[in-house]
Amino acid sequence: MASGEKRPSPGEGRMAGLRSGTGLAMVFVIALISLAFTLGVAGPSLAQEEETTTGAGGEAPPGETIPGEPLAPPEIEAGGWALADLGSGRLLAGESQDERLPLGSTTKIMSAVVILEAIENGDISFDDEVVISPTAEEFVGTVYSNVGLIAGERVTVRDLLVASLVPSGTEAIYALAEHVGGGGGEASVERFVGLMNQKAEELGLQNTRFDSPAGLDSPNNYSSARDMAEIAREAMQYPEFREIVDQPEATVATDSRQIEVFNTNTLLNIYPEATGIKTGTSPEAGPSLVSSAEEGEESYVSVVLDAVSADGTQGDRFADSQAVLDYGFANHERQAVASRNEVYGEIGVPFRRGETVELAAAENVEGLVSPGVEIERRVTTGEPPPSARAGQRLGEVEVLVDGHSVGQSPLVATRGYEEASFLQKTWFRVRGLFG
Repeated sequence: MASGEKRPSPGEGRMAGLRSGTGLAMVFVIALISLAFTLGVAGPSLAQEEETTTGAGGEAPPGETIPGEPLAPPEIEAGGWALADLGSGRLLAGESQDERLPLGSTTKIMSAVVILEAIENGDISFDDEVVISPTAEEFVGTVYSNVGLIAGERVTVRDLLVASLVPSGTEAIYALAEHVGGGGGEASVERFVGLMNQKAEELGLQNTRFDSPAGLDSPNNYSSARDMAEIAREAMQYPEFREIVDQPEATVATDSRQIEVFNTNTLLNIYPEATGIKTGTSPEAGPSLVSSAEEGEESYVSVVLDAVSADGTQGDRFADSQAVLDYGFANHERQAVASRNEVYGEIGVPFRRGETVELAAAENVEGLVSPGVEIERRVTTGEPPPSARAGQRLGEVEVLVDGHSVGQSPLVATRGYEEASFLQKTWFRVRGLFG
């Protein structure tokens, strides 16, 4: 050491070393932080993957099967029959339910749907007066179902719907078809039938085609039991339709007289739960009936097409329909298949490893169940927000019964959380560098 220089003390040497080590550590940490932000490693997506369909805990929800033995469906002799839940449309039972069959006057259910849709769209109104044309009057006396309306009589759209659906007046439905289709003549009826087929396509019906508004026998006028159940469900969405088809008897008014009419659906007189809907009879279609019934929270639609007896003669469509509806009430029960406040999933909290928030249903989802059916709950969540409050919607649960969706409920956070601080985000990203 040169003369006059001061030797550093041992303490000063140790402090210099510490300062040097701390500086290197800080440089290292800063470098890691910079690298983490540069690479964008372990952002919020580490806390929650992109939109998923999962159950609680992030795993696919197991199927839940309702215990017990289902009842055997009734033995119905018919060209085809079906039972469906009037609420969801789920097919519950049936035989030859996709067979294309003649319809007879059950066709008038779809005619009513087209007319009611035209009223809803403002194209016509219930109070419009329709003049019975000579063409419409020609069906009086030549078909089984008619009211006896005379050419030149004026009848409101509402009363013509009653005449078409209660006593199944063929001349009444043709008068309505002319009115909706453009004012009269064969071309207007053709346009109306085109609207019927267009509606069938909109409903996704695979085994349905119409050739007349009344269902006169024709190779091009057919449907299936499954499709007719869907058409009936569509019609029952209209309060006016429900009111009309639930009447055992009614009065049809013209500009000059009152006509008492009686419902061809005698199930309304013998089955207290019955609420409608429409009969059909023709040489090719045989006796058919689309019917509905309601008791408590359960409602069903039954379709029996071409009812036959064991010896091949005409069967009893009313007894068959009652047996189908009885089976629906006896074998099924409406209950909550997802319950409000029940937890069905969870999400990861952003930038907090291992911290999750449970998600609970915001409302009940009800479905029709029976012994042996499987209930599946599909939970969908997306990227969790930086912060959330208790009760905030963060997902959805969809419930399927035997593969048929019966409803959805929002999923909400059972507790809230705050946005992560800068230091929490930084530490999260740094740890992500090391897996």
